Amino acid sequence: MDNITSNSAQVVLAVIPIVGIVIGGVIIFFYLLWHHHEIKLQIKSGTYNPTKFDLKTFSLLVGLLLSGTGTILTLFFALMAGLGYALLGGLIPLILGLCMLVFYKVNPDFKN
Repeated sequence: MDNITSNSAQVVLAVIPIVGIVIGGVIIFFYLLWHHHEIKLQIKSGTYNPTKFDLKTFSLLVGLLLSGTGTILTLFFALMAGLGYALLGGLIPLILGLCMLVFYKVNPDFKN
């Protein structure tokens, strides 16, 4: 008895991430659509006030979040699976987070 779960359970487990990605994509699409319409109406009514995107705070926040998540995932996968391809699930966000933190430190526009 190598097969612990039934075939129908395996199909359901395979479909759950796909459904989550599709629903997430639909939510993001409608958010962008409604935001676009909101901006158009604000421009027509003359109340549009463009705000500047704060890249400095964003890069610091994303760098810290990705580094923390990547560190925990790397430790988890290293302890559970050892050295292997599973370790990439933690190393990729860790490296991306560290790169964002390096960008935060070396960008000459952030010297305020």
